Amino acid sequence: MAKKLLTTVSTLAAAGALALTALPAVAATDTTVAPHPQAVLPQKTHFDLQAHRGGLGMTTEETPQAFAKALELGVTTLELDTQITKDGAVVVTHDRQVQARKCADTAPVTPGDTMYPYVGKYIKDLTLAQVRTLNCGWQQLPGYPEQEVVSGVKMAELKDIFAVVKAHDAKGVMMNIETKVEAGAPEQTAPRELFVSRVYEEIAAAGMDRQVTIQSFDWGALKEMHRIAPHLPLVALTNYDFLQVGKPGASPWLGGIDADDFGGDFVAAAASIEGVTALSPNYGFPQNGKVGQPGFRFYPSEKMIEDAHARGLKVIPWTCDDRATMEALIDMGVDGIITDYPNVLRDLMAERGMRLPKAYPAA
Repeated sequence: MAKKLLTTVSTLAAAGALALTALPAVAATDTTVAPHPQAVLPQKTHFDLQAHRGGLGMTTEETPQAFAKALELGVTTLELDTQITKDGAVVVTHDRQVQARKCADTAPVTPGDTMYPYVGKYIKDLTLAQVRTLNCGWQQLPGYPEQEVVSGVKMAELKDIFAVVKAHDAKGVMMNIETKVEAGAPEQTAPRELFVSRVYEEIAAAGMDRQVTIQSFDWGALKEMHRIAPHLPLVALTNYDFLQVGKPGASPWLGGIDADDFGGDFVAAAASIEGVTALSPNYGFPQNGKVGQPGFRFYPSEKMIEDAHARGLKVIPWTCDDRATMEALIDMGVDGIITDYPNVLRDLMAERGMRLPKAYPAA
């Protein structure tokens, strides 16, 4: 049974595995940490602290410098995204389309390049050489005032991040790699089979099988990864809307699974995929909401977590940055949190007496 909330949050009422249950109001500005007399001993506590895109609240996202800083801080897992270029390179970026607020053009690879400017183009339509001309550290990301800008940084390849992990000798850190196949608009990303095979080829070439999990909103990509690499643990991502509960036919995001065949139950539907070991639902609605705000609702519930645990699955919500909301999720019984601010979550874990992930200093 998950621990009862020790904040002023009332116990979530579970109307069903996918019920979106409203919470009573809690002061969103109240970040006081209540005592935790029943907390288990630190050495018996394991919690998955995941640095979202390397911790984009701290450093320019998805850069070698961001992942290095997260390792030096001490996290359990580096969370990262991948896309495939026109010539088959695996690059680390959240966006299938180059975003002007993150990357700026510098110059064409060759004079008269008809694809230039590259900003606004899909990664799948650009070569690695074209992508590498972009300045992806030209400004601080709006909305993240504490973000350290890595000036002039180029878009990294997956192998570059593996190199950072190896340089820190961080053998105890996992990498949660998302294959960002756009199932709702498949023409905007590389074909699923190519996407998945190229990601696995890079993992195998670097000898990093033991340190990766594969996550995706596209459950078809999870099935394909299990087909070619059945030993890799899989993580089923979802936003509730992607399940398309109550709508005719299967959602394009679920790889042929119709959630209605499972009574709309996210846990049961995801558990039907071979190789899935964890579930990552959005932490709540609205997506950037905070506990205590009018209309805010958690997506995970104690029942969802209990049902997942009964099936041997972990629940690791994305992407929570508010300290009080993190506190409520921990008390609900989640197994980890994906966050843009791993420093905030680590401090919270320390105050609760939880075991902290090992820090890996720069070599």
